[in-house]
Amino acid sequence: MAQFYLIPKINYFKPKNLDEALKLLSKLEEARVIAGGTDLIVDMKTGRTKPKSVIDISSLGELKYIKLDSTSIRIGAATTLQEILESKIIVENVPVLAEAISNMGSWHLRNVATIGGNLCNASPAADTAPPLLVLNAEVKLRSLMEERIVPISKFFHGPRSTELRANEIMTEIVIPRPPKKSGMKFLKLGRRSAHTLSIVAVATLVTVDKGRFNDVRISLNAVAPTPIRAYKTEEALKGEKVEIGVIEDKMKMIAEEIKPITDVRASAEYRREMSIILARDAIFESLKQLGFKLEVDN
Repeated sequence: MAQFYLIPKINYFKPKNLDEALKLLSKLEEARVIAGGTDLIVDMKTGRTKPKSVIDISSLGELKYIKLDSTSIRIGAATTLQEILESKIIVENVPVLAEAISNMGSWHLRNVATIGGNLCNASPAADTAPPLLVLNAEVKLRSLMEERIVPISKFFHGPRSTELRANEIMTEIVIPRPPKKSGMKFLKLGRRSAHTLSIVAVATLVTVDKGRFNDVRISLNAVAPTPIRAYKTEEALKGEKVEIGVIEDKMKMIAEEIKPITDVRASAEYRREMSIILARDAIFESLKQLGFKLEVDN
């Protein structure tokens, strides 16, 4: 017999503006903020999360925008994934983020799911996290009393655990404009070609000066309790010549920086091996955007 999951009775609030939402969040006990609800609704149906109240911010226009200024790209936390994917600002300035989102779920899901929700859910396999990590993004967290700016690298504490406090709402993601001459790439491995959770995903950003690596950023998901930056591997590549042998040698260091587990999607050993391969391939693809032609036999 099929098992049906029903949401228990809750108090539902739909504030008219952010200030009203923050006031509700400050006074309600065991309240959760909801936007797209693609994760929270499932958790409520299965009993993993049992809030007494939900505060729906999905219609707050002040949290739905994509803006470009002289130093950064700013994305409202309630902006849907599809809106980001279709944004000319995103595609032209930070294509690695659009590339990651294009691999996330179906068109129907992306029209509901929000970037803030994907980050606040804090899944180790969150696909918006690796590109935002290599882009050195920051998030704005706001309560009635204050606004905090937190680097995305400090935001994730563990599975479903973040820097976000009970009385705070994520309001904005701020992405510094990347270097003009930079190559960036997102690669994802799943159990099928689309609409699937990551076995491992990698984002890279690379700049080169006089044939040597200048800036190197590598981020991975689904291989540790949180999405991570491979800082030791990055540092090992900086200053090195752009050569296949050098890249392949340094990529082996990634195995020392990750902590993959075995689960229903893949074994820890497979994740470790594929992390090295995907990171290498993402570096190669990033370099191709800068005019380097590197070919390797898999």
